[in-house]
Amino acid sequence: MTSRLPLAIAATAGTCALALGVTAPALAADAANTDDKAMVSVFHGVPGLTVDVYANGDELLNDFEPGTVTTPQPLDAGTYDIQVFEAGQGPDGTPAIEKKIEVPAGANATVAAHLSADGQPQLTAFVNDVSNVAAGEARLTVRHVAAAPTVDVRADGQPVFKDLANPKEATADVDAGTISADVVLAGTDTVAIGPADLNLKEGTSNVVYAWGSADDKNLALKTQTFTGMASAPNAVHAGGNGAALAVNSSSQWLAWAAVGAVSVTAAGVFAVRRVADRRD
Repeated sequence: MTSRLPLAIAATAGTCALALGVTAPALAADAANTDDKAMVSVFHGVPGLTVDVYANGDELLNDFEPGTVTTPQPLDAGTYDIQVFEAGQGPDGTPAIEKKIEVPAGANATVAAHLSADGQPQLTAFVNDVSNVAAGEARLTVRHVAAAPTVDVRADGQPVFKDLANPKEATADVDAGTISADVVLAGTDTVAIGPADLNLKEGTSNVVYAWGSADDKNLALKTQTFTGMASAPNAVHAGGNGAALAVNSSSQWLAWAAVGAVSVTAAGVFAVRRVADRRD
């Protein structure tokens, strides 16, 4: 990766507020959550920038590499004070990112540091749809977080999601099974990423990140999987290999409505540890 990226990931100071509405079923937290907890994970999708992450002066993640997604962590709702350094530069150096994040109770979210369509580092917060899926099905979500033009996403050679632009996502409930997925330039058969086999297990929600840079020829896929969304069977399911994708319009509407409730200001955040609430 060229030198245009390092430390540009957070040039502005201020507060990063992750304000997530929690009224829709699509925002239901993991069953292990308590009412005053949130589940938060972080995806690092900026090529060429390995970082160390500090919270309130304590090192939490070191050598956090691009293409990595953290395990969801239960967090107390509250304010998190985060510093992110280029690997090996903390804690006495100048942080690449120094932000605060507000985490509300009951949310399930992934914060993605990634490139915009034109290659600028940016931050996007996504709400994870962890509502139940029908018996015999899985959920597939694709998030375009790459420095690349609009794309189509195909399953076994057939377009499933069309005209997906950075930093948008699309969701469908699918037959559980294995599919061969690839990403092509919108309206063409020109493959940008893949193909890659995705094993979509029953009762899971599978999030695929298309990340990297087309110009730097390092486009890749990363999958994040959530479990525990299976429904009790109420009919004999026909089975299949997962190729038959049927968009659940209700679930998709809720997911998009949830994403619309996400408000992120400033351009950088990694959150793992709670900082004591600041009160005037």
